Amino acid sequence: MQQDNQREKLTKAKRWVVKIGSALLTANGKGLATEAMQQWVEQIATLRKQGIEVVLVSSGSVAQGMVRLGWASRPRAIHELQVAAAVGQMGLIQAYESFFRQHNISPAQVLLTHADLSNRQRYLNARSALRTMLELGVIPIINENDTVATDEIRFGDNDTLGALVANLVEADLLVILTDQQGLYDADPRTNKDAKLVSTAPAASKTLDNMAAGSAGALGRGGMMTKVRAARLAARSGAHTVIVGGAQSDVLTRVAAGEDIGTLLTPEQERLAARKQWLAGHLQTRGRLVIDAGAVRVLLEEGRSLLPVGVSAIEGGFQRGEMVTCVDLQGEPIANGLVNYSADEAKQIIGKPSHQIEGILGYVDEPELIHRDNLVLLTDG
Repeated sequence: MQQDNQREKLTKAKRWVVKIGSALLTANGKGLATEAMQQWVEQIATLRKQGIEVVLVSSGSVAQGMVRLGWASRPRAIHELQVAAAVGQMGLIQAYESFFRQHNISPAQVLLTHADLSNRQRYLNARSALRTMLELGVIPIINENDTVATDEIRFGDNDTLGALVANLVEADLLVILTDQQGLYDADPRTNKDAKLVSTAPAASKTLDNMAAGSAGALGRGGMMTKVRAARLAARSGAHTVIVGGAQSDVLTRVAAGEDIGTLLTPEQERLAARKQWLAGHLQTRGRLVIDAGAVRVLLEEGRSLLPVGVSAIEGGFQRGEMVTCVDLQGEPIANGLVNYSADEAKQIIGKPSHQIEGILGYVDEPELIHRDNLVLLTDG
């Protein structure tokens, strides 16, 4: 019954991150698997018609570059990897563009490095851009920016990138398409009695032994990176499905709640997990003194904090840093990630949001703190 309930939750997931690995995308190094790509795109188009937003995290640039350059094995030198990525990314995006256009869907190429998501200002910039793409019906196609990445800032694998993007866009579901049917309780390559794990908590330590193994020749990940990605996605409450991407209609079957692949579940619901992360894992860099009206809006209506409700600014925070909202008596009300620096905020506090652009010359967000990036510190 519990398994059925967990699968049933997938039918209600409205924002997905779908990650496709190199082996699948390049037919194990033989060139782009265009027929498979076309089928995945068609399924994503079907999901869109069902009201599901999709962000695509696509490997394959290095592997496709190797094919175009005639290289039989993955290079180790960082400059050679960068060249392979640059060459391969052209063909990869060209193929996606062609297939999505057949469904009147506009894709967008987004290349990220670890620094983009570890720096909170760039994190918020990326989050705003991706949210706007989804609102406009655009499909973001995300890959690691291998052409400029160095050993120190590489994600290490696109499974991790998929999980970070799931956190970034507050996805309900991370789907990792792989060349295995899912996670087995033993290595199916050496143990004929290995059984597919249908559902398990992402935090379970027994998954580590099940996932032990090495990556393939084309990619940097293995089943262990997929389990770790599921745990990372679970921090913000996202479910993860690890499933064989070569199966027919795999994405639409997952959306229907069919028992395929391995479902790894979070311990908390998405909102509760995100609020816990906001409450406990970042130091505050300043304070916003908010008036009685803003206190009421935050506590009773669960809305965002607008500049008009802020009376004073304390501290030298930057965009994307954590600040505390206090009432006129200095009592803490909430913590949140602020959309403007302290210098910018001082210019727009007490003003309606429609005046932000006229004051600053631009507008990033109409809110000082969006409700999704705000956690209450009091029950009111």
